[in-house]
Amino acid sequence: MFNSFLREHKISAAILTIIRLYLGYAWFTAGLGKITGGFDASGYLKNAVANPVKGPDGNMVYSWYVSFLDSFALPNIDLFNFIVPWGETLIGLGLMLGCLTTAAAFFGLVMNFSFFLAGTVSHNPTDIFLGFIILAAGFNAGKYGLDRWVVPFINKSVRKNKAKATA
Repeated sequence: MFNSFLREHKISAAILTIIRLYLGYAWFTAGLGKITGGFDASGYLKNAVANPVKGPDGNMVYSWYVSFLDSFALPNIDLFNFIVPWGETLIGLGLMLGCLTTAAAFFGLVMNFSFFLAGTVSHNPTDIFLGFIILAAGFNAGKYGLDRWVVPFINKSVRKNKAKATA
């Protein structure tokens, strides 16, 4: 019933627009601040490796993620210094404009979980909750945005290309 409300009603589309704008603004300003202010994730990643999330028994909870940070993210820090600020900025733009909304929400969730696994709680639980609401709403989350025109155009192009491939 709730899922039906999220996906089909105009009232929920309006509420989702407010959530999208709030979350999008947060992502956009965080990313833009990193782009314009200079950003280096190496200190954050080194700290996440040196001080991993530990359970009540004192053991590392996400050892696989710490291994990923240590063996892949840190050696490729230039890539992450590019991806993080531009990713945040584009996620914010997508959510604020309602363009490719579900993709923006999905990648926002990926980034939120990445920060969470590295030990940063901050506002991530709230962002994850709101992101899942947007993701569950699907097309309706971007109905009052550019998705109203972009998604049908993409669907039409995909159908057209499938028809050409089968012909």
